[in-house]
Amino acid sequence: MLPYPQIDPVALAIGPLKIHWYGLMYLVGIGGAWLLASRRLNRFDPTWTKEKLSDMVFWMSMGVILGGRLGYVLFYDLSAYLANPLLIFEVWKGGMSFHGGFIGVMLAALWFGKKNNKSFFQLMDFVAPMVPIGLGAGRIGNFINAELWGKATDVPWAMVFPTDPAQLARHPSQLYQFALEGVALFLILWLFSRKPRPTMAVSGMFALFYGIFRFIVEFVRVPDAQLGYLAWNWLTMGQVLCVPMILGGLFLIWLAYHRAPATPAAAV
Repeated sequence: MLPYPQIDPVALAIGPLKIHWYGLMYLVGIGGAWLLASRRLNRFDPTWTKEKLSDMVFWMSMGVILGGRLGYVLFYDLSAYLANPLLIFEVWKGGMSFHGGFIGVMLAALWFGKKNNKSFFQLMDFVAPMVPIGLGAGRIGNFINAELWGKATDVPWAMVFPTDPAQLARHPSQLYQFALEGVALFLILWLFSRKPRPTMAVSGMFALFYGIFRFIVEFVRVPDAQLGYLAWNWLTMGQVLCVPMILGGLFLIWLAYHRAPATPAAAV
């Protein structure tokens, strides 16, 4: 068993003001995505300026934050937030939904694309390889918060989390998700998108592999206490939400390669 590193969730406290590592991880994800997107900006559209890129990153970040929070409220704990709506603003305690953030990004891409003469999938193909940076950073934030831990296990790398009332050795599922949704997904998308691909192909790869990785990790991750298992003592809400992503990703990849060949303009 590995000892859990005791990390204070508060990175910096100045009087009553507390800056949490969880929030800083969002800044790391957004900043890292902006830096990598700026490297590929000329390949995406040589007429775009860094200012336009910054605008796009800002609005999509708003989609992540607002969609992620509202998604968690709607998908995972609606009754608690209806009983106490002020809980919605306590984001430093966690409670963000990837699937809600994903919907928020899609809505932002639709709006920003219309304003800038870009199709929805042109923007999504460009953004997709940068998203795993934020996903990986977010999972590190979950680990520091000692939340979203896995099932009890006797594997050598199991950990006892301070937030676990039972104090059992558990799978560090946050680190599994960091490795798969962050590192592995980034490498897959970054390498895949280095060559010209037909529109929708990169987006399809993102949806497919995120869905697969998340579906797998859910087998060793403890489901949200207020939901538990939805069926058969193993199906979780996360897995339910990943099924349409996997199917949609496969469909987008098929459609991309049956509609048109790859062109340099499609490269991201």
